[in-house]
Amino acid sequence: MKHKKELTEVPKEVKVSEAEVAVHWAEEEYIDPPEDFVRQAYVRDPSFRENFKEENFPECFHIYANLLHWDRYWHTTLDTSNPPFWKWFVGGKINACYNCVDRHLEKYKNKAAIIWIPEPEEEPKRVLTYQDLYIRTNELASLLQEIGLKAGDTVTFHLPMVPELPISMLACARLGIIHSEVFGGFSGQACAERIVDAGSKILITIDGYYRGGKWIDHKVNADIAVEAAAKAGHKVEKVLIWQRHRGEYKSNSKLIEGRDFLIEELLKKHRGKRIPYVPMPAEAPLFIMYTSGSTGKPKGCVHSTGGYLSYVAGTCKYIHDIHPEDVHWCMADIGWITGHSYIVYGPLAIGATSLMYEGVPLYPDADRPWRIAERYGVTIFHTAPTAIRMLKRAGTDPSKYNYKFKLMVTVGEPIEPEVWRWYYTTVGKKQAVVLDTWWQTENGGWLCAHLGAVEKMKPGSAGPGALGIYPVIYDEEGNEIPPGSGKAGYICIRNPWPGRMLTIWGNPERMVKGYYEKYCKNKESKDWRDWPYVAGDAATCDKNGYFRILGRIDDIINVAGHRLGTKEIESAALTVEEVAEAAVVPRADELKGHVPDLYVSLKPDFTPSKEIEDKVKKAVRSIIGPIATPAHVYIVPDMPKTRSGKIMRRILACISNRREDYGDISTLLNPAVVEEIREIVRGKE
Repeated sequence: MKHKKELTEVPKEVKVSEAEVAVHWAEEEYIDPPEDFVRQAYVRDPSFRENFKEENFPECFHIYANLLHWDRYWHTTLDTSNPPFWKWFVGGKINACYNCVDRHLEKYKNKAAIIWIPEPEEEPKRVLTYQDLYIRTNELASLLQEIGLKAGDTVTFHLPMVPELPISMLACARLGIIHSEVFGGFSGQACAERIVDAGSKILITIDGYYRGGKWIDHKVNADIAVEAAAKAGHKVEKVLIWQRHRGEYKSNSKLIEGRDFLIEELLKKHRGKRIPYVPMPAEAPLFIMYTSGSTGKPKGCVHSTGGYLSYVAGTCKYIHDIHPEDVHWCMADIGWITGHSYIVYGPLAIGATSLMYEGVPLYPDADRPWRIAERYGVTIFHTAPTAIRMLKRAGTDPSKYNYKFKLMVTVGEPIEPEVWRWYYTTVGKKQAVVLDTWWQTENGGWLCAHLGAVEKMKPGSAGPGALGIYPVIYDEEGNEIPPGSGKAGYICIRNPWPGRMLTIWGNPERMVKGYYEKYCKNKESKDWRDWPYVAGDAATCDKNGYFRILGRIDDIINVAGHRLGTKEIESAALTVEEVAEAAVVPRADELKGHVPDLYVSLKPDFTPSKEIEDKVKKAVRSIIGPIATPAHVYIVPDMPKTRSGKIMRRILACISNRREDYGDISTLLNPAVVEEIREIVRGKE
């Protein structure tokens, strides 16, 4: 009877997670770093990690902060008076633009800050030296100042991978304006949601760009965004437009008088202007980065100026091992936190050369990345497992190209050991350290990563906690799962760190509830030890303290490194007139890690059809963006439900992932529907 009781309790669980569909890998071997890397690394002494041990916390992060120029030094390293809204380097004043641009001019004025590679291979590259970046940033800051923007205001960008994006970011940072970049692949509607939430009166966009060999008319999204924001009661006063081809406006969307302005035209009167930078309090917001939330509404993660910049500068130098002579290429999009931290702010803060590529890695063929690496002497390569899988499947041959990476990063999602080995052996030619990293939008910078010269690599593992980061794995009840036990649980961070978000824009309680409430030991305590950060990922930890991330536990789906809220996708599907109910689950995918499978049931009097499936896909694409397009839309007669009417997404995930461990379905309201759905899915396959 006890066994029967346990089975009947299963339907209470209505969530499904990536961790439940994760591949269970065997233990892997450890691999020593190449000696060439060890000889040149900043960190060659294993004892360096001891500087960041818990007994030296929080002052250990002075090592990071002291890489920067401070207009006023801080008086309090970590303020814990209002947990969990930790403040770092309180009393300090600093400017991110000055640290990323101005202070490098004396030594690196004519050094490349950004090398930009357009997608069309026949089009010439653009190189911005630190002097170029200084001039262009000042001129744009002058323009922003003229239209009335000041410290504390918010500006939204909807920009692709063009040099004008980091220029816009740094110009805002110069004046203390808070910027919010919306991933260029998101729809105008998705952009509008973020504009409204951030309260931005200015939108900065572009006429178009190239992606996958096609010209993408992007300005049309601005029109949609402004109109949708207006319907939500928010007015966008000005739309400032960069031009992909200087001097040519190539969008089919006409400029609206009094609202739309070409930035290059406006800049003519600002040529040669030099704008004093504004020293900002260390805890002042630098930018808002939106990430998907389980409620369907994107979360605006607010990152600070001093703490965030210190953390990305420190990780770039001591973990990423970026030297002044390196050419660092992160293939991520600046629309995500990886691009903010490891294309723009981190590398530029330490005077590095950052390479940007406009397009997709497989255009015009799968050897494009290696041609770029060879041509521009890339020494550090940084990409996501999805891109690695795509290149591997495409049959690319890096051995034909004369490049030498010293370090290669993988980021954004777990990487399978087999894919890791191909990356290390074929792409890295066994000459580079592979740094498998784990972190999130909310975190600012890496939370797990090994020290490349003094700690071994392990395929499929994100390594130990990063410097000054103390991870732990808890079970559902909050008991610590010891390293080497082979058990999985919630990976949490026991301590604050400078890169973590300050708050969630306009909704601080959402941060407490989403990231701290579950394992908080005492809500009245001001001791950081009582407030572990809950990441929402499942993980295991081996006996040596190396963590393996298994995927999301909450209802977020990580698609090719992009975090998508299931509620957002379901809400988009429900805008289709015929749809009565919608449920999204993660499906394991060889290339993308996970993809969303969308199940819908129809209102009475509607008949399943290919046309309705296409309408649902179109709705998701237009409301969220192409990245959220479901792999499959299954029209089902009903959803598997508990007797209280809750949809059992766990069962749908079993069907999508060809598993039969449904549990005791006899307790469902409609148990027969499970086999009907199974036949629909398997039949389509």
